[in-house]
Amino acid sequence: MKYYIIAGEASGDLHGSNLIKELKKLDARANIRCWGGDKMKDAGGDLVKHYRDLAFMGFAEVVKNLGTILQNLKFCKQDILQFKPDALILIDYPGFNLRIAKWAKQQGIKVIYYISPQVWAWKENRVKQMKENIDKMIIIIPFEKEYFKNKWNWGVEYVGHPLAQVTENEKLKVKSEKFSEKPIVALLPGSRKQEIAKKLPIMLEVSKSFPDCQFIVAEAPSVEDEFYEQFTMNYSNVSTLKNKTYDLLMQARAALVTSGTATLETALFGVPQVVCYKGSPISYQIAKRVIKVKYIAMVNLIMDKPVVKELIQSELTVDNLKRELNELLNNESRITQIKKDYADLKKILSEGGDASARAAKSIVEFLSE
Repeated sequence: MKYYIIAGEASGDLHGSNLIKELKKLDARANIRCWGGDKMKDAGGDLVKHYRDLAFMGFAEVVKNLGTILQNLKFCKQDILQFKPDALILIDYPGFNLRIAKWAKQQGIKVIYYISPQVWAWKENRVKQMKENIDKMIIIIPFEKEYFKNKWNWGVEYVGHPLAQVTENEKLKVKSEKFSEKPIVALLPGSRKQEIAKKLPIMLEVSKSFPDCQFIVAEAPSVEDEFYEQFTMNYSNVSTLKNKTYDLLMQARAALVTSGTATLETALFGVPQVVCYKGSPISYQIAKRVIKVKYIAMVNLIMDKPVVKELIQSELTVDNLKRELNELLNNESRITQIKKDYADLKKILSEGGDASARAAKSIVEFLSE
């Protein structure tokens, strides 16, 4: 079969790559064309567009880059028509993918959505259109099944969270390289330049107060080393790593993490963390008025309690970050509680086994019906 897969950011590239591997196991003749990143390409997808050319974050940034986004939409539609896929598989990235879903449905193309947009947080009115345009919805957040069923009478399929299996597989690998003799604090400032520039300088300033720790920045694969050097060059106990984020988390004592998928990855590796968010003032003010959730960290949302500390916008200061990191390094009762909550989280997300394999099986069976 011919599959056309669209992911628009680093997390989608990861989940897309694992889905491609599983699809190929089930469908030996699978022909996969995709938008995503290096991981999807390495897994066997024919990469059309890299997510580094697609990732615009925040309201103001989207408006500023509207011309590019519209050009990408036009090109995508033309490319899909030329490829003639048996199915279009959309991975999160709702601003772009929901527009493509509506168009594809009109063309008579089967539309499968893997990893739902977080409509329970904002833009809930999208659900009506989603039901009309999506032939099969596969979700990875446990509470979403009940949300869609009870509130929208929509039967969606929960397969578990793919990161649970990904992180378990990583832990089984033998790691000989030790990054530092000092206790390691991992810095995960995000995958887009604009979010890195906002948060990394604050994270780095904290390093001055912990000279006995080694702070290591996990570089995003799509961002060049030179971009990080302008921020890290004046700090004596700071280093960087590229394409080794999971290796870093296996050795870290604590982590300062940008909100997003990385918060869940950090939790599944059992690393106590502070979740950081800081956007442009305009984007933040708009978001504050329309987003309807108690927490921004997926760890806290799934567990429905503040497992990890969130420092948002004006709260994300050097002093606040220093105080919270000191707790994660030295307060044993706090560390113990976080790790207990992480274990409960992992149990919830591992329900049903390998999520990527289950998703692929569900897709192949759906298309065979």
